[in-house]
Amino acid sequence: MMQTLAVTVAPLLIAAMSLSFDALGAGVDEGSWPHYGGDEGGQRYSPLSDISTGNVAELEIAWEYHTGDLVDGAGLASMKLPAFEATPLEIEGLLYACTPRNHVVALEAETGRERWVYRHQPVETGHYVMTCRGVSYHRSQTDPEGMACKSRILMGTVDAYLVALDAKTGERCEKFGQNGKVDLREGLGSVTPGHYKVMSPPAIINNVAVVGALVEDNQTLDSPPGVIRAFDVATGELRWAWDPVPPGWKKQPGSSRWQRGTPNAWSVFSIDTENNLVFVPTGNAAPDFYSGARNGLDYHASSLVALDARTGEVRWHFQTVHHDIWDYDVPAQPVLFDYPGKDGPIPAVAQATKQGFIFILNRITGEPLFPVEEKAFPSSSIAGMVLSDTQPVPSKPDPLLNASLSEDDIWGFTPWDRGKCLDEYRRHRSEGLFTPPSEQGTILYPAHTGASNWGSVAIDPGRGLLLANYTRVASIVTLIPRRRADQMIASGKGPVYPIPDSSYAFDLRLFLSPLGAPCTAPPWGGLRAIDLASGDTVWDRPLGTTRDVAPFPLWLELGVPNQGGALVTGGGLTFIGATTDNFIRAFDTETGDEVWKHRLPAGGQATPMTYRGAEDGRQYVVISAGGHAYLGTDLGDSIVAFRLPASVHQSSP
Repeated sequence: MMQTLAVTVAPLLIAAMSLSFDALGAGVDEGSWPHYGGDEGGQRYSPLSDISTGNVAELEIAWEYHTGDLVDGAGLASMKLPAFEATPLEIEGLLYACTPRNHVVALEAETGRERWVYRHQPVETGHYVMTCRGVSYHRSQTDPEGMACKSRILMGTVDAYLVALDAKTGERCEKFGQNGKVDLREGLGSVTPGHYKVMSPPAIINNVAVVGALVEDNQTLDSPPGVIRAFDVATGELRWAWDPVPPGWKKQPGSSRWQRGTPNAWSVFSIDTENNLVFVPTGNAAPDFYSGARNGLDYHASSLVALDARTGEVRWHFQTVHHDIWDYDVPAQPVLFDYPGKDGPIPAVAQATKQGFIFILNRITGEPLFPVEEKAFPSSSIAGMVLSDTQPVPSKPDPLLNASLSEDDIWGFTPWDRGKCLDEYRRHRSEGLFTPPSEQGTILYPAHTGASNWGSVAIDPGRGLLLANYTRVASIVTLIPRRRADQMIASGKGPVYPIPDSSYAFDLRLFLSPLGAPCTAPPWGGLRAIDLASGDTVWDRPLGTTRDVAPFPLWLELGVPNQGGALVTGGGLTFIGATTDNFIRAFDTETGDEVWKHRLPAGGQATPMTYRGAEDGRQYVVISAGGHAYLGTDLGDSIVAFRLPASVHQSSP
């Protein structure tokens, strides 16, 4: 999906959230980290406060672990654009993390010592990107203690399997599927190797594991189904499936059990155990930039969909982009919280989007809690292109960027490279947000990679803040008629995406200067705090420097493109890596002041997590530092843990 280059919440929120951790033992409020986003609603918040604004400057490395995923004898040549995006879990003194090739490691939380490793079998060739953002944990309440796989780790893989491992040993759970694996390609019809993969952790609720998948962009109009499925955690049997087709749709003939070409859901899901809901952020129907052949299959595309966790039926859906032709699919995990309404807390969900909007909805009904206006945007002259007359725009929170680009917004380090960017700008169509793709070439701002992506947002419930990191760069998409595209391909000058059976092929690239820098003015990336009650911006600052992408002395704090999310803590801190420079940073959550940073051995394109050591009682902050090939950061295989020195910890309140 990429090119190189969080009003005080009522006490009942914590009480309600703690219900979901009964099956796990300790939850976030007790110093553990049992879900990808901390709690089941993905708030990325921990109340731990041992590390605070007053002592964070003393933070130091506690341990560093190397997964070995880059040194198997073949080196990087064996990896297809790897991205180490994993956020570990911490449960009962063990950390569980997955690597880009779906190896799983269990580490002692206080020492980083390896307890066990599961090595996934070699994946098929043809993968466009290899990553695993995390695993999920489940503990049986019926199996006797000591029984194999009473507690288990579940993971989706890039070669389309759902795997169950014994959490104590790392051995596959033999009674799950076929020898511990469920083949997710079953029922899909024809699947080209590498075109259907799971990169996000399964969502576990009511003893089922709910999974979606990434269906490779722009490869064919006849893409695999985007079906969402729930499998029995113990046996791997299919319990329900949601086929994301329009209401009343009659499935077209074919070999697949579910409709092909439907929107997929590749990002992280959230669950609401109390209300039996699974929140699914959806992608696009095929293809991304031309809608002439979708035949209505984008009804649930670029949406947040709430499914009944018992049946898979749709409770409600909210579409963030109508007839999406900009690749503005919903990339971020929905984040559940209690909104401070005038008459008491309202169960809410925050959904960050690529176009830089954050929609705040009632998570029971799907109704917006801030007004959403349907606004008109530019039209298309492309024959057969289906566009909506309007697009939804929330009144609050403030958008993460101003999506109107003028010549004054075009930037360069020198007059020469700015001039080149201006020439490019003037050659292409640019009429602000939702300017449709064209044969002339259209500047997409924000880029198809998004203002916000899978890192999502974090919420500090005590301070009533939402924290969002964002990227401000543009891309250029050019539609190429089929006949001309075929001629270009025959002469060796083919476009990037020659989609079979489509009326158009297209070229897609980032809007960069000859020096490789964005043609849009910095900051190219930032971090913002938003008041949850009002939706107003509290502070906004650049995130990251040009170190590691520019030579010394051009290490400037311009704010840089970033991938990954933030962690917020009760100590008043927001931790984040994500940037193209190899640092993890801590900011004062209330003011936005940078209060600590530490050099990482590789790019930190993962969301940090935190927990309390069961034996030493000390707070740890952990981040995966393995880089991201598309973002162009340094690659590696490290998991790095930080803690305060013993003397500082002992003197902390």
